[in-house]
Amino acid sequence: MTDRSPERRPPAGRERRAAVPLDETAKQIIEQLQQDGRRSYAAIGKAVGLSEAAVRQRVQKLLDTGVMQIVGVTDPLMLGFSRQMMIGVKCEGDLEKIADDLAAVEAIDYVVITAGSFDILVELVCEDDEQLLELLGRIRAVPGVVSTESFVYLKLRKQTYTWGTH
Repeated sequence: MTDRSPERRPPAGRERRAAVPLDETAKQIIEQLQQDGRRSYAAIGKAVGLSEAAVRQRVQKLLDTGVMQIVGVTDPLMLGFSRQMMIGVKCEGDLEKIADDLAAVEAIDYVVITAGSFDILVELVCEDDEQLLELLGRIRAVPGVVSTESFVYLKLRKQTYTWGTH
C-alpha cells in the first residue's frame, strides 16, 4: 500500500544500479527513517551522533542518489479502493517493452519481470469490479500479452518496508 503519486514512483524501466556503499551512520539514518519517516533531523542526529544539519545533508544525499525515498504509505481501502490485486502476466516477445507498456498504465503501481510461471507481475488497486474489468482489458490488449491470472487480495496480513540495511 503505497502513495501512488508519479513523482514518488521509480521511473518505469529503471535499470538495476550498482549498490551504493553506505557507512554505518548512513545505515543508522535509514533505519531511523524506516521506523518513522517523519522523525525529525534533530531526533535522528541525537540517535546517530550527528548534528541536525549533518543529518539533513546525509538524508538529501541518500534521496539524490536514489538509495531511498520517503513516501506516505496509504491504506487503499480507506481511500475508496475496494480491490487490490496482483496479476500474473504471460507474454511472448520483448519483455522489457511489454513491462514498459504496462508501467505506463497509471493504475498499475508495481511491475516486475520475473522468472517462474509468469513473465511479469503487476500490482494494482481499483475502486470496484467495473474498473477492474476495464483494467484487465487494458492489460490484455498490450501487444505481447498472452494471458493473465488475477490474485485478488482478500486480507492483508503483513506489509513492511523495514528490511534494514547491510
